[in-house]
Amino acid sequence: MAESYSETFAQLSGKNPTSAPEAEQAVLGGILLDPTVLPRVVEILKPECFFAPLHKQLFAIIVRLFSDSRTGDLITIINEAVREGVFETSAMAKTYLSGIMEAVPSTANIESYCKIIEEKYQLRRLVEVANDIIEKTNEGTQDAATLLDRAEQNIYDIRNGEIQGLSKIEDVIIETYNHLQELSGEDADKHKAASTGFTQLDAITNGLNNSDLIVIAARPAMGKSAFAINIAVNMCKRSNKDVAIFSLEMGKEQLVTRMLSSEALVNNNSLRTGNIDEKDWDKLVAATDTLSRLPIYLDDGAGITVPQMKAKVRRLKNLGLVVIDYLQLMESPNKHSSRVNEVSEITRQLKLMAKELNVPVIALSQLSRSSEKRDDKRPMLSDLRESGSIEQDADIIIFLYRDSYYQKESENQTQAECIVAKNRHGQTDTVNLSFIGEYTLFRGIDMRREEN
Repeated sequence: MAESYSETFAQLSGKNPTSAPEAEQAVLGGILLDPTVLPRVVEILKPECFFAPLHKQLFAIIVRLFSDSRTGDLITIINEAVREGVFETSAMAKTYLSGIMEAVPSTANIESYCKIIEEKYQLRRLVEVANDIIEKTNEGTQDAATLLDRAEQNIYDIRNGEIQGLSKIEDVIIETYNHLQELSGEDADKHKAASTGFTQLDAITNGLNNSDLIVIAARPAMGKSAFAINIAVNMCKRSNKDVAIFSLEMGKEQLVTRMLSSEALVNNNSLRTGNIDEKDWDKLVAATDTLSRLPIYLDDGAGITVPQMKAKVRRLKNLGLVVIDYLQLMESPNKHSSRVNEVSEITRQLKLMAKELNVPVIALSQLSRSSEKRDDKRPMLSDLRESGSIEQDADIIIFLYRDSYYQKESENQTQAECIVAKNRHGQTDTVNLSFIGEYTLFRGIDMRREEN
């Protein structure tokens, strides 16, 4: 370590477009001159934002003293810096710290200096991402789609500041405690998981939890798509958050036709054929106005991959839910020896996507015919085991079952069962619903009784 301030400054002031040693010194010197500015600095900068190792170590000491509610005056910082080996002697530490204090133009502009340091830090991270992609490209072991996803993910992390180290339990406990206070406070509804619109189902699953992968599985014609659409619309109405629906089976117009049928209570077949009664047009106009105001985004591209999906939903600023219809129609960017392995990779990627974006992801899934060979045709978790790792990757697995599909003479043709077969957050149970096929609409039994 050079003994004089001028010598040390010269060492740090090499021509590097991704560093700003003057701004780093101004921030550190400003904190030493006026410790009251530190809370504003800590809101913007972390120790790793500093380029010079010396400055990084000094700021880490200052932040630690601040966190311990200890006064970060000049003498204390000098002692800590010498104790940690940042400087060899107290005299060297005092010379350098006094020099940066004298060089501070004004503490009034300290936030501007912080922004300069943060911008240079982001530039260095971009350089790291670029170098990483160049290195991986030259290795030739990964395809373009994988590399694009890697680059996009890294840039996404930079933009959102999501690259983090290990979290100490005391920090997590404070965050958890604050969240519990929010859940029990006056604005509790703003902080609770989004509602599915089905009261009994919410009571079991606690609603649509962030970072959850929710699989809704059933045999064909049980109403999987209708149920997922109903949940998406219900959630969007209650939270006003963005909902992205990826429909790999139906086109966008067909999807919206179903939404209009459910919202307006107009026969879906009439909408598909165009035989619409005059009295239904007013209901359709009202439903069109309601739905068009909702932040729902549709994609009907075939064979989409998880990386492509992530690239699209990241553009939504207020994302609250992703719906995929359906899992087995998705593709993997990587080659696999079997379709089972491919589906396993897709479900793992979907779970990671839910965690990265911190939103619930609903994926619909087909079931094998094994349930139809049993006397009791209600689906079971074992019916999923031929479909890769869906059972282990999903946080919640819901089966839909309508006995009337098999029993055409059944007294109640509208009865449906929503079977929560796996729930990582609590109990499993069955919720009775009403399915009104002509409107492609599911309703809770309690809601139906109230209307009757």
